[in-house]
Amino acid sequence: MIEIINNALSDPLIQKFIILILGVFLIIIISRVIKHTIRKHVKVSGSRYRGRKLISFLSYILIILLAAIIFSDQLGGITVALGVAGAGIAFALQEVIISVAGWFAISFAHFYKIGDRIQLGGIKGDVIDISILRTTLMEIGNWVDGDLYNGRVVRIANSFVFKEPVFNYSGDFPFLWDELTLPIRYGSDLNKTKKILSQAAHEVLGDYTASVKAAWAKLVERYVLEDARVEPMVSLAADENWVTFTVRYVVEFKKRRGTKDMLYSKILENIRRNKKTITIASAAQEITIRRKNGG
Repeated sequence: MIEIINNALSDPLIQKFIILILGVFLIIIISRVIKHTIRKHVKVSGSRYRGRKLISFLSYILIILLAAIIFSDQLGGITVALGVAGAGIAFALQEVIISVAGWFAISFAHFYKIGDRIQLGGIKGDVIDISILRTTLMEIGNWVDGDLYNGRVVRIANSFVFKEPVFNYSGDFPFLWDELTLPIRYGSDLNKTKKILSQAAHEVLGDYTASVKAAWAKLVERYVLEDARVEPMVSLAADENWVTFTVRYVVEFKKRRGTKDMLYSKILENIRRNKKTITIASAAQEITIRRKNGG
């Protein structure tokens, strides 16, 4: 038995496998120690996440390089076999290969990053992890209104960045245009209504104006865009039923629901104070029941 073990250990190929296993084990130990150090000493969650991802990536590269160096003299003999097998493997794993290519595109073409709110593969949510094969989202919406989390964690193949449009809600311009509408009865004081809406919008959104203008100016410098109005704007439209006021404004991408709530609260309170001159319109239906004679 000892002789068999000695003969096996004297085989150069087995020696190389042993060296490779020891090298991989050493790389894994060192990477875990570094990750633990990063987790302990780096307080910023984004930097901590990126540091751990970088160490994992470098570990994979080192393992591949170690294997290539150890088996360098055997690589020449198996080149042809690898070429033939590679074509079949590439066909069978084309989705995996495209996902890896998608990871490179995400990482170096800045499609999105951790913390961005995106829509990918028909799913909308906040990016919480980007791996070589998949992007992980904390989903928002679906059966929940107002761009709030619904609790589902969704993993989407990175290949979708080549198959469908990638909607980034927070990339170059971390703000969104939103609007609310309010129907007002004919006979109401329309000028007073417009003043109430405009005043409420500026009170709630006034602090955004400077930062929004700066972000939009950078976007105009980078892309071919016309200058857009970022201050709140009130407009109206009339039909046979009522006058509809629309408040259009720019809001931070994660504060749509809260901002709309504050706007409606201020607007409705001011309209209540002016209820003698302003009335909110509503649709009413009248149902008439006719009875048959003798019924």
